[in-house]
Amino acid sequence: MNRISTSGSRARKIAPAATQEERPGPAAPSSRGLTRVKFWGVRGSIPTPGPTTVHYGGNTSCVEVRADGQIIILDAGTGLRLLGRQLVAEFDAQPLDLTLLLTHTHWDHIQGLPFFLPVYKPQNHLRILGYEGARHGLEVVLAGQMESPFFPIGLREVPANVRIEELKAMKFNVGPVRVQAATANHPGICVGYRLFTSGGSIAFFPDNEPFPEGAPARWAVAEAPAPAFAQGEDRRLTDFLRGTDVLIMDTQYDAVEYKRHTGWGHGCLDDVVALALQAEVKTLFLFHHDPNHDDTKVSQMLAHARQLVAARKGELHIEAAREGATVELPAAAPA
Repeated sequence: MNRISTSGSRARKIAPAATQEERPGPAAPSSRGLTRVKFWGVRGSIPTPGPTTVHYGGNTSCVEVRADGQIIILDAGTGLRLLGRQLVAEFDAQPLDLTLLLTHTHWDHIQGLPFFLPVYKPQNHLRILGYEGARHGLEVVLAGQMESPFFPIGLREVPANVRIEELKAMKFNVGPVRVQAATANHPGICVGYRLFTSGGSIAFFPDNEPFPEGAPARWAVAEAPAPAFAQGEDRRLTDFLRGTDVLIMDTQYDAVEYKRHTGWGHGCLDDVVALALQAEVKTLFLFHHDPNHDDTKVSQMLAHARQLVAARKGELHIEAAREGATVELPAAAPA
């Protein structure tokens, strides 16, 4: 199994990634005080299968969190299909009670839902939480992609008990797991989440463009003069992420590419590393890999990110998210 165990500010171990045909099953049910995070889809925009993306994977955004008796799924990209197959194989006919948190409804974050096997089993329950679709309600957007002529069965016709809740509050709970949401800088309505578990905290911002110092005037959500607005947003997100154990964040572009994509709502690697250092994050996972980036390019970006940390004598640990990798966060030692 690909496993990364975090304790304090450093990840202790990372094993080689499996091939797509040999992906290990989902992390075992979380034991007391242990939080497990598993990557099922790490790519941005569109799936990119093929020999040049085997190491990091080509499926779009999907991350599984098991903590405190809960199975929480972050986004429903094409990685959700693999997760669904493994959940059914693991639990067989046992009822599943799952929670899916959606950051937004762009297609690469919801396109796996029609192929999520647990929704075709009547004993299962899926609670989908998210915020309003860009122009329509959340339920309308999710059901729309499964209507004829796009898909042979509608979301309202699947056998499982599927409940869709459009959130208004930015703080809520999933069982004992406390969740906070914050708006992200990305076109349309988009958020990131921070989960507080007994094993540690995980923040998930798959689509976000940071507001570094000297940000230009052209931003996806700018409503105020660029310098003041950018500084305020930078402080807000830094405070939100302060002390996060695991941050999974959009790093789609390198510095050269970013010059051509400023204001598109996706992260520049250099800016994200600077943000993570400022927020005293313990481990950063590069995420939402560009569909044009092969394994070699992602590895080069990872090496560059680590060089940035070393140049600033920081303690931030950095990995590039890859399908099949598992992160473990142990609970704090008793007082």
